[in-house]
Amino acid sequence: MVTIARTREELETALKGADRVSFVPTMGALHDGHQQLLEFARPLGDRLVASIFVNPTQFAPGEDLDAYPRTFDADLERCEAAGVDVVFAPEVSTMYPNGLDETVTVDPGPLGSILEGAARPTHFRGVLTVVAKLFGLVRPDVAVFGQKDYQQLVLIRQMVDELAMGIEIVGCPTVREPDGLARSSRNVYLTPEQREQATVLYRALQAGVAAGSRGPEAVIEAARRVLADESVEPDYVALTSPRLGAPVPGEEACLLIAARVGKPRLIDNITIALGEGA
Repeated sequence: MVTIARTREELETALKGADRVSFVPTMGALHDGHQQLLEFARPLGDRLVASIFVNPTQFAPGEDLDAYPRTFDADLERCEAAGVDVVFAPEVSTMYPNGLDETVTVDPGPLGSILEGAARPTHFRGVLTVVAKLFGLVRPDVAVFGQKDYQQLVLIRQMVDELAMGIEIVGCPTVREPDGLARSSRNVYLTPEQREQATVLYRALQAGVAAGSRGPEAVIEAARRVLADESVEPDYVALTSPRLGAPVPGEEACLLIAARVGKPRLIDNITIALGEGA
């Protein structure tokens, strides 16, 4: 039976006696990708906590905060099926007791201003702030995040390291549909035609992988060509090192893509064995 904690006090009571806490933060609207994160985290601790909180500070004005899907009852069923012990589902006032305008925030630094940060300048400040707050409340030994949000994963690892939080951060591989589309809460907004078109992100990533031996320029060109063939204009197609720096020929790299398919803005990434090129 899952214990639901709404307040800091209820959470503290629910975690009494835990030797090792594993944690999966979510914004709800759980899908199979989230369930894999939860199942991945289950054996990493004797008490598994999932948070369900739609964080307002990571949404910019005009973004889909109000429209973000909220499916709490269905989320609880998924949590129970995955073996979650505690669901922490706080109110905004619990997470931001001094109000949204007066809260202390976490500056993501230079890596928070590129890629997703360039398109959404306040996004990672909100993400890191709420994750830091959740870490302070849950006090996990290990926390699991999906690799689909790769830049987020890198920034959270950097925050934990630089602020000496002492939490192990584990990345879980991206969960995909049979046709390659990365599972995302925003996929529900795709029409059937857009859903089919959205597979172009994964096909572009695969084209980049196939071009990896020919070097960075070939990777970018191959991915962009696939997107152009489907008339999808990306926000970015970027090739980086695993830490989001410049890619190094002959080493592992990460290819990241963001693009709108209809209204939904989708992101995806893949690891590439990068060759020296011509």
